[in-house]
Amino acid sequence: MRSAMGALLLLGTSCLAEEPPLRFAITDGWAMPMVQIERGRPTQGIIPDIMTSLATRVGRPAQFHVLSRARLDGAMEHGEIDMRCYVSPDWVKNNGDYLWSIPLFFQRDLLVAPTSAPAAVTPATLPEQAIGTVLGYSYPTLQPLFDADQLHRDDARSQEQVLAKLLAGRYRYGVTNQWALDWFNQRHATDRQLHEVAVLQEQQLSCYVRNDADIPAQRILRTLLNMKTSGEIDAIIQLYTGRSEASRARSEAPSP
Repeated sequence: MRSAMGALLLLGTSCLAEEPPLRFAITDGWAMPMVQIERGRPTQGIIPDIMTSLATRVGRPAQFHVLSRARLDGAMEHGEIDMRCYVSPDWVKNNGDYLWSIPLFFQRDLLVAPTSAPAAVTPATLPEQAIGTVLGYSYPTLQPLFDADQLHRDDARSQEQVLAKLLAGRYRYGVTNQWALDWFNQRHATDRQLHEVAVLQEQQLSCYVRNDADIPAQRILRTLLNMKTSGEIDAIIQLYTGRSEASRARSEAPSP
């Protein structure tokens, strides 16, 4: 698959060189199709492609900072990065001077298992056991079960590692999002694919930017709005997943 990011990086490089970069956060726990990280740098994926297009449209070069989940809030608060995407206000611990975009992404957090597991489970009825999770991520639906020692976190560095350990039999269930599950299954034979056994949470996610005089925050938010309404963001998502966000949300909505 050819990434849109590479082409966009070449577009207008000379005219953007004198402008200060827009510094974007990339979470090291993400996996494809959200982002592929090699030697500490993103090389392709939905999020860096969208960020690169955004930066080009506002006339700034894109600069990526790969950070652990634990460092993200502090990096924004201390001005080390300018912007984060694929995030909910509920995830931000520090109420800094930030401006939020409209919702841009639809995320489904899933409990998944190998094909040998039941087709559906209720997490609250599971016996005591370890569950595959990502280091630094919070899981509100499962947290009461973690607090009660009914379930135990088995943290991995990324969602990709959670799924690989699940397939290897390190635990019976793991937590991931729909994008990562679909990407993982596309690369495995049918008998080695993982399947959804419970929906833990569904939510709309956005981007937010520091409200700083050196950052064209309002132009960034207007550009994101245009990218969403024009279908560009949806097209980038479809490039990697094969389905648009609109069609996915419709197909996964509960029946009336």
